[in-house]
Amino acid sequence: MMDLDYVLPLRWDDDSGLDELTAYLRRLGRSVRIVVVDGSPPELFDRHAARWAGLVRHMRPDADLRFANGKVNGVITGMRRAAAEHVVIADDDVRYGEAELARVDALLAEADLVRPQNYFDPLPWHARWDTARVLLNRSFGADYPGTFGVRRSTFLEMGGYDGDVLFENLELIRTVRAHGGRECRPRDLYVRRLPPDPARFWSQRVRQAYDDLAQPARMAFFLAVLPALAAGVLRRRHGAVLAGAGLAVGVAELGRRRAGGRRVFPFTTALFAPVWLLERATCSWLALAARSVRGGVPYAGRRMRTAAHSARRLGARTQGVGSGSVGALNPAGRCEPSQNGLADERPQRHSATVLRPGSMTTPS
Repeated sequence: MMDLDYVLPLRWDDDSGLDELTAYLRRLGRSVRIVVVDGSPPELFDRHAARWAGLVRHMRPDADLRFANGKVNGVITGMRRAAAEHVVIADDDVRYGEAELARVDALLAEADLVRPQNYFDPLPWHARWDTARVLLNRSFGADYPGTFGVRRSTFLEMGGYDGDVLFENLELIRTVRAHGGRECRPRDLYVRRLPPDPARFWSQRVRQAYDDLAQPARMAFFLAVLPALAAGVLRRRHGAVLAGAGLAVGVAELGRRRAGGRRVFPFTTALFAPVWLLERATCSWLALAARSVRGGVPYAGRRMRTAAHSARRLGARTQGVGSGSVGALNPAGRCEPSQNGLADERPQRHSATVLRPGSMTTPS
C-alpha cells in the first residue's frame, strides 16, 4: 500500500451509483487510505456508513466549516484527517488506477499541487460535447480536472482555501500559487471520469460559464463570439463563419494531439468544438446577466456571486493585507499534526467538470 491518502468529498441526493462507487472504493482501498467526507442527508449517510464500514474512514464535514461551497467543507475536513503528506483529492465521479495514483505520489515529491487530466469514459454524445472544452483548454494550457494531488503540509500552512466561491478548483490553484507553491501540470497523466446524465449536463451550462467571470480575458472572448457571429451572418460572410468553425476544430485537434491525447480522446470530440463555443458564448451572456441582475447564480440553496478570487487579492491576503483572509482564519489548521511536467511558477496575480446527481463539483 502506498503512503498516500485519498480524500473524497461527497454529497448525494440519491444512491443510484452506490454499488459502482462501493466497488471502486474496494479496489482503491488496496492501494491507498480513503477518507470519505459525506454531506448527504441522514438516511443516505447511514446507508453509506453501513456499506463502507471497515473500508473507508467515513465522516460528516466538520461543524465549524460553513462555506457556501460544500465541496470545500469536505476537502478541508478530509485534509484535517489525512495522515500522509501526499493526498489525492477527487470528486465522486473520478476513477483512478494504481498507476495514476503512483505517478501523482511521485510528482508530489517535487510539487505542492499536481493537476492531472481527466477524460470521460464512456463517451455518450454530451460527454463528447463537453470534451471539446477539455481539448480547447489543452490547446492553450491545461484543463481544470476534478482531482488534484496536494501536499498536506502546504495545504495546512496556507490555511486551506476560501469556500465561498463557485469555481473552487481555480481558487485552490491560485491559493497554492499565491503562497509560493509549485504546480505540476502533467498533460499526459490521464485519469478516467464518469460522464453525467444528460439532465445534469444541461443543468450546468450557465453555471460553468459563470466560472469564467474569474478569468476576465477568457470571459471577454466568449462575450465577443455572438456579436461577431451575428455580424458575419448579417453581412453574408458565410465563408468567414465556416472558417471560424474550422479554426475551432483545428485548435481542439491540437489539444487532442498534445501529450498523447489521441489514446483517450477520439477524433469526433474535436468536431464538437464549434458547438461548444456557441453554447459557451450564449451561456456567458446569461451568466453575466445573472451576475448583474440577480447578484449571482443559485448553488445549493444559496446565490453565489464570486466565481473565484483574483490572484492579486489572494496575494494581498498572503501578505496580510486586508481582512477576512483564509490564511488568517486558518480553517484547515484546526487539527492534529499529522518532475516531469513541473511548472515552477512564482506567486501570480492570476469542474467538470460536469456533475453526477448530487455531486458537489463545480464545472469549468
